[in-house]
Amino acid sequence: MGNVISGKKMVLRWSLREIYHGQLWPVFAALTLIVACVVALSALALRVEGVMTNHSRAMLAADLVFHSDTPAPPLLLESAHQLNLNSSIQTRFQTMAFSDEEMQLVSVQAVQLNYPLRGELILADENQAVHEQVQPGELWLSERLFSLLSVAVGDQLDIGDAQFVISGKVVEQPELSFNPFRALPNVFIHQDDLTRTGALQVGSRVQYRTFFSGEESDLARLQENYTLQPSQRWRSENAQGRSADLIVKAKQYLSLTIVMVILMAAVTLVLTCLHYADSRTEMVAMLKSMGASKTWLSAWLLTQIGVIFISSLLLGSLFGFILEILLRLPLTDVLPAELPSYGYLPFLLAASVALLIALPSLGIPLLRLLDTPAIAVLQGKKSLSSSKGRWLVIFPIAAFILYYGNNTLVWMIFGALITLFLLLALCSYGLLYLLHQRQWNAAMTLALSRIRRSPKQSMMQLAALSGSLMLVAIIWLLRHDLLGDWQQTMPVDAPNVFAINIAPTEYRDYLQLLDDNNVARSAAYPIVRGRLTQINGVDIKQAVRQEQQNFNVLKREINFTWAEQLPSYNEVVAGQWSVKNGVSIEQSVAQNLDINLGDKLTFTVNSQTIMASVNAIRTVQWQSMKPNFYFIFTPDILHDLPATWLLSFHIGEQQNTLLNQLGRDYPTVSLLNFRVIGEKIQSLLAQISWSLTVLAALGVISGILLIFTLLRLSLQQRSQEVLLYRTLGASRKYIRQTLLSEYGLMALSAGVIAALGAEIVIYSLMKWGFQLTPSLHLSLWFAVPAIAVMIVFISLSRVIRKLLRT
Repeated sequence: MGNVISGKKMVLRWSLREIYHGQLWPVFAALTLIVACVVALSALALRVEGVMTNHSRAMLAADLVFHSDTPAPPLLLESAHQLNLNSSIQTRFQTMAFSDEEMQLVSVQAVQLNYPLRGELILADENQAVHEQVQPGELWLSERLFSLLSVAVGDQLDIGDAQFVISGKVVEQPELSFNPFRALPNVFIHQDDLTRTGALQVGSRVQYRTFFSGEESDLARLQENYTLQPSQRWRSENAQGRSADLIVKAKQYLSLTIVMVILMAAVTLVLTCLHYADSRTEMVAMLKSMGASKTWLSAWLLTQIGVIFISSLLLGSLFGFILEILLRLPLTDVLPAELPSYGYLPFLLAASVALLIALPSLGIPLLRLLDTPAIAVLQGKKSLSSSKGRWLVIFPIAAFILYYGNNTLVWMIFGALITLFLLLALCSYGLLYLLHQRQWNAAMTLALSRIRRSPKQSMMQLAALSGSLMLVAIIWLLRHDLLGDWQQTMPVDAPNVFAINIAPTEYRDYLQLLDDNNVARSAAYPIVRGRLTQINGVDIKQAVRQEQQNFNVLKREINFTWAEQLPSYNEVVAGQWSVKNGVSIEQSVAQNLDINLGDKLTFTVNSQTIMASVNAIRTVQWQSMKPNFYFIFTPDILHDLPATWLLSFHIGEQQNTLLNQLGRDYPTVSLLNFRVIGEKIQSLLAQISWSLTVLAALGVISGILLIFTLLRLSLQQRSQEVLLYRTLGASRKYIRQTLLSEYGLMALSAGVIAALGAEIVIYSLMKWGFQLTPSLHLSLWFAVPAIAVMIVFISLSRVIRKLLRT
């Protein structure tokens, strides 16, 4: 027993001495970097995702919403109660509101006391006192109704058969919508006052919404336990219409950034582990020649790795915790005061990632190191190259598949990186081969010869260097393209007011008034309402499949327009616009209904039947706050039909007087003010912009650290060769020029090839991953090679000076 304890103490003492003398510090640093990056990034990503989710759920007023044309089934409400979910019922309908002087079509929202479950409902009475609930008997109006109805707080207003006293105005509310055709001025009453309005009759158009909040798992079970009927649907933050697209893509970018940072940190760990194993070959051979058993050596190495792993977990977690706080400093002004908690998940994820990466990274080279023969101490051989331990890669691969099994975006980037890894190395090596065919000075010629003499090692270095540069470029440029697309879609000066129902006799004067006041506006479009009834002469119910019949375009009348030219902000993706007997169709409608160019479509408009051939298919940015349509006809088809006109424009804070004047001078025109939702979207966009910038910056830093590690380890492995040059009489200046020429050429070629690879990956991600319009980045072709050369000179200058002093 005493010998066993003594042996364990000796193993521990030798292990601590090995760590103390610095041979394992690169491995420790790489593991600590992985843990710190995963903790910081995942914690920040969880916070940011929580903020975005809370923001989007606040716009829903709940975590989950059940929409129906009939009241919520008792079975659904009972199931929610059993799952301990909070619920709130809302009834929404349109009716006329009558004051003593005016009348106005309004949207009535009858809610319960606990509405909303998420977000804020802020109401203000005549004394500016703030209320957050709608009490029985109260009536709250949206601000613009006061001028439309010529009323004030305390006046009486009739809603259907019921008479209310106006309690105050709605300052802020959830459930904001982009759709101008459904955004009537709204009023809030309590659910108990619904029956006395008498507005709900047989055949009335009523929407019933049931709001739920609770745990994600319970919400999922609620949806699983209930089978939707044709007139029912669920809405969540990931399925709340076109405005959710920004949220989903931001979450995808967060996930993608974490994967790339982990990948770069993992490569750093692999390189340091290989370097350590190579540096200890002679020691293991010497210990074996002195009688050390394989069991003792295994215990010695495992003890070192165990100490390193536990220490890196503790220190990396601490650094990650601090780093997450530092990363949030730039976000102080855009993130809410109370941030969502991230709990223990980032630390558990960091430990799991570090373990899964360390198993093959450390296990494979150390198992091969243990196979080093004792005779290697005399022959100077490196560890044997064998297939031993390769089965360890199963663990990280299995975990990756399990965690990202359904994330197509991550698989797309991962597959592209695997494919490009070899191509980058081949292209970089081919570029250097072409350079070797020309005449250069002595230092450059020797550098090119050195690269050609070790093709395998050179290609591995080129692949790692170009791959890391490409990852850095992808992280930064993808962030740039995403934010650029969102800011173009929703710029600060985006239209925030819609004017609809403009009479044909008034619309020219209306446009002139806006132009005289220098108001930025869209073009005006005539509007008629109709339905799609036939495709190629076949009734729509027979022309489409059963699952397509619930498509929103087929369930209701929609708005048609005609124009001589398509809107400039719509992109034609198929066909060509003509000026006669044609109709342009929005891309998603064409895809969902299997409509192709040249198909004959039949529509019913005002009891009239019209026909048109599909001449163009186009994409539409619905969230752009500009007039957009599913179908745009050529003028010859619809111009004889009676129509009203529609346009959108931007009103600044200083132009409220003009907005009120438009309401007074044109009382029949409906002005839909979207300034509140525009401010909410701009606030959300600011949060996402800062968050993605910080995450991208951290990803770039991780990539630069990987490049530094790669270059320094590579040059340290050249120490014997440098000593040989010095022995043969080469001057320090000549050796420095040779080394800088060699690595400068490698950096330059790797930078050019990395720019090419980044362009390919970003194009693929933007077009098929994020489904946005890709663009060419000319500056990338100059910036990446220049940054690569700069990193090489900065990272190697000190190491070269140290080598030359030997």
